[in-house]
Amino acid sequence: MRKRRLGLNGPNVSALGLGCLSFGGMFGPTTEAESLRTLDAAWDHGIDFLDTANGYGKGVSEIVIGKWLESRGHRPHIATKAAFTDNPDRRIDNRPEHLRTELEGSLKRLGLDHVTLFYAHRHDPLIPAEDLAGAMQRLVEEGKILGYGLSEIAPYTLERAHAVHPVMAVQNEYSLWTRQPEMGLIQRCMALGVAFVPFSPLARGVFGTPMADPSTFPPGEFRTRIPRFYPENWPSNLLKLQAFHAYAQDRGFTPAALALAWLLDRAGHLIPIPGTRTAEHLAAWITAPEIDLTDEDREEINRILPVGWAWGDRYDDAQAGTVERYS
Repeated sequence: MRKRRLGLNGPNVSALGLGCLSFGGMFGPTTEAESLRTLDAAWDHGIDFLDTANGYGKGVSEIVIGKWLESRGHRPHIATKAAFTDNPDRRIDNRPEHLRTELEGSLKRLGLDHVTLFYAHRHDPLIPAEDLAGAMQRLVEEGKILGYGLSEIAPYTLERAHAVHPVMAVQNEYSLWTRQPEMGLIQRCMALGVAFVPFSPLARGVFGTPMADPSTFPPGEFRTRIPRFYPENWPSNLLKLQAFHAYAQDRGFTPAALALAWLLDRAGHLIPIPGTRTAEHLAAWITAPEIDLTDEDREEINRILPVGWAWGDRYDDAQAGTVERYS
């Protein structure tokens, strides 16, 4: 597995991380045994960067990772997050006491005394970015985290926080169907020496094999609320996706591996974190770092999936309410 640096002064980690959201049941039922098998497969393939959060299954994802760490004795780099609350009047909380309490809970579930990376899962508009950075700096100084990150933010929040204490990583949605980070955020991360971690790099499963099919989503599943899967938008998106899948197969790649290879090809400070709850799905994209795109590949992918091709927004209004917008 090729390596990439996690921030200007951070450790080298695998070029692909593993997103552990689905261990908490976000995309359908799973079992602890299946999650452990997926973690084993990731480690065997050289993935040493795991991404989780306190809210993934209300701590289930962290608990599973903790059991895996204890039973296997492996020491990967762990990233976790906190900020979301169950309080309808304050959905996001970046107050120092809240972040500290949530981090302590995460460390207990993981069975660790520190993590490599701790994100503010969203930026709380009631807390200035400078104050958030100061709270994170204190956690770094206490040895509870090696570095901190920010998620779903705008470039101006990165600038303000980084001026107080260097940001290790920014995690925003980025893939062939969500390209907003190209409008300044990826460039600012590069200029400041901040790693950019694309989440949902396989676009909620549409680059998977088989491709995600909204007709099979169970009622209430997260993706049923995403406008790109609505009946008025999905048929148009499906036509484009089918063309990309066909191109990937003609080139001898899985669509998932090619979609990740495209991301890795964009810039050297990108570390995508595809997620899965099965070792079989992981096997479909693990070869992405070995794919070297040609100029012809880049041109053809851009022709099939040009900037702005996706119909519908990536979030509904409620989901988008916690995301910083800058364009």
